[in-house]
Order: sequence, then structure tokens, then C-alpha cells
Amino acid sequence: MASAIIALGGNVGDVRATFKSAIADICTLAQAKLLARSSDYATPPWGEEQQPPFVNACIEIETKLAPHALLDVLQAVERKFGRDRTKERRWGPRTLDLDLIAYDDVSLQKPELTLPHPRLFERAFVLVPLAEIAPDRVIGGIRVRDGLAPLSTQGIARLPDTG
Repeated sequence: MASAIIALGGNVGDVRATFKSAIADICTLAQAKLLARSSDYATPPWGEEQQPPFVNACIEIETKLAPHALLDVLQAVERKFGRDRTKERRWGPRTLDLDLIAYDDVSLQKPELTLPHPRLFERAFVLVPLAEIAPDRVIGGIRVRDGLAPLSTQGIARLPDTG
């Protein structure tokens, strides 16, 4: 079994309801156990700033799937919720974005998958929810809380629980 960290994001539709359904789908399709789920966070858009705010969260799962098979599951779940990577703008609006951030201590550089995620320590919108569930996890030689420390978290706000 491997521990995988997945970042969730979206800014189109009822993102929080999408997250709930998508997490269930990920666990089913990846034959995974949900180990931890962060709160949802409202975050300012990144990259392309002229769009609605995003909602971001992170989960940790335990799975038997290999990294590429898990990536296939994540992309299938994105498609189920209306994401078409071939028709969207980079960093543009989306119903659901699922990024495989880390998979155990695997280091991988392939055109379709780089582990750990190459821009993780540039993105407070991923690190804030990740630090909530795994502050002491070391990814790529950096402890999550230490990677977050130098970044601005301005505009990132924890959303109230949905119940």
C-alpha cells in the first residue's frame, strides 16, 4: 500500500459538492482508503487572475495502485465532472482539478507525470490545506510546514464545514 497526496481545486459550479462526490469516486476507483481530508479553502485565482475564486483542498489516501494507474483514475474522475483538458485554458476556470502531489517517497520524471509535483512549494493554495492534514510530511526533502512558511497566504480563507 502507498500513501498518496491529492490536491483538489475548482471554481465552476458547486465545487464543494463536486469534491465530496469526487473523493468518493477516487476511493472507489482507486480501491483506496481515505486517510485524511483537509478543510475546504477559498483561494484567489492563480496564473490567470480574471476569474472567480477557487476552492481548494487536499486528501491523503492509501492505495495499491501504481502512480500512473492512480493518475488515470484522477483524470477519469475529472472527466466525469466535466473537465476536458483539451479545450481549457491553462490556469483557467474548471469544475475539478485533481493533482497527484506525492506518492510515498517516489521521485519520477515522465512527460505525463512528475513526482513530487514540481510546483508544489510555489503554491500556497495547495500547501495551506496540505499543512492542515500533513504538516510534518517530507516531500522532495522539504517538510510541508517549512515549505509553506515563506509563502504569502493572503486571500486564502478556511471555509466553514458543510456539515
